[in-house]
Amino acid sequence: MGLSNPPVVLIVEDEPDIAEMYDIWLGNDYDSRFAANGAQALSHLDETVDVVLLDRRMPGMSGDEVLAEIRSRDVDCRVAMVSAVDPDVDIIEMGLDAYVVKPPTKDGLRDTIASLIERAPLDADVQEYYSLAARRNALEINNSRDELAELEAYQNLLSKLESHRERVAHKL
Repeated sequence: MGLSNPPVVLIVEDEPDIAEMYDIWLGNDYDSRFAANGAQALSHLDETVDVVLLDRRMPGMSGDEVLAEIRSRDVDCRVAMVSAVDPDVDIIEMGLDAYVVKPPTKDGLRDTIASLIERAPLDADVQEYYSLAARRNALEINNSRDELAELEAYQNLLSKLESHRERVAHKL
């Protein structure tokens, strides 16, 4: 991301009205680009993209599949999954940086993007710490801690989060 250029946000959304609304919300603060499906998203993805707003449920290639491909390409961008699907333990193993439940608010979406951009220059351990924390938070918003406590995947997430916290404490 250049200092004089606005950050690039790739909006991957199969509903044109929603994509247009996000673009209006982002205003002149961001360079918005659009993809109506997973294949288009991957063709628009390059080193200039700072943040991807990724719809989880799309025809053809799902947001989960697009996210996996983004991570396999080792593209240095942050990814916020934006979905009407409440997060479940399946998000624990995803390489997402934030999870936003639809419908987002304008301020909530803008705050998520701003936070992801602020985190971009941080080292990999700190990035992973924030990503793990985002997954934990998304799960805890939609599930009781008692229910989650019974799940091995959630316990593993908490262990990873604590391990990363110890490694990055001096960097935060």
